[in-house]
Amino acid sequence: MAPGISGFFRSLFGGCGAAGAAKEADATEYNGYTIRPAPRREAAGWLTVGIIVKEFPEGVKEHRFIRADTSSSWDDAVALSLRKAKQIIDEQGDRMFRE
Repeated sequence: MAPGISGFFRSLFGGCGAAGAAKEADATEYNGYTIRPAPRREAAGWLTVGIIVKEFPEGVKEHRFIRADTSSSWDDAVALSLRKAKQIIDEQGDRMFRE
């Protein structure tokens, strides 16, 4: 397959350049939680997205969050996702895992 064609199919089926594709950053530990920023590309920029994880005696629990805040660069979106995750942890603690 020619390089141009393979790039076209990658973008169609969720490759790196596809709108809405999330790319996770390195995980960060914060107050007993693991934060995994995963900004998602949108037309207006990078959407603030992430996953907060904590291990409990009964198993691992995850809280996924999406905020309407957008950033112009992936690095800025990672930083904003980290700030938002820390805010969620500080405000809600383990309550965020309630169903």
